[in-house]
Amino acid sequence: MALGWKLVIDSANASALADFWAAALEYEVEDPSVLVERLLAAGRIDENAIVEHGGRRTFRGYAAIRHPEDPFDATSGVGRGRRLLFQDVPEGKSGKNRLHIDVHGEPGGLDALVARLEGLGATRVQEVDKGPAGRWWLMRDPEGNEFCAA
Repeated sequence: MALGWKLVIDSANASALADFWAAALEYEVEDPSVLVERLLAAGRIDENAIVEHGGRRTFRGYAAIRHPEDPFDATSGVGRGRRLLFQDVPEGKSGKNRLHIDVHGEPGGLDALVARLEGLGATRVQEVDKGPAGRWWLMRDPEGNEFCAA
C-alpha cells in the first residue's frame, strides 16, 4: 500500500508563503480555525500559539495548502491528498534547493504563466531553452526558493 506524504517547506513567514503558493498552484489554503478554537477551549493551547491571518485563526508559524479536489478533514482542515506544509524556522535560506517544484502551465502558455507568477511575487532568474527537450524559466518564490515554470 502506498504511503501518504506532504512536502514540508521551511519558511520565514509560513502564512505569506502559503498564500503565494496557493495562488501559484491554484490550491486552497487550509483553514484550521475550527481545530484552533477547539484546542483553545479545551486549554490544550493558548493564545501565544495562534495568529490571525486572512481573517482566520491559525497556528503560529505553520500554514498548509491543498489541491482543491482532494479530500480533507472538515474538523481539522487538514488535506488528505496533494499538500504542502510551510513551517517557520529561525535560520534563513543558505544555499541552492536540493528539491524544487516545477509549475506547468498550458501548452504554449509559458510567457503568460511566468507573468502571472511574477504578479504574485516570484522573480525570474534564468531562462533555459533546450530546443526540442523544452523551454522553462528558473524562478524564485518571495522567500528565494528556486522553482521552475514550464
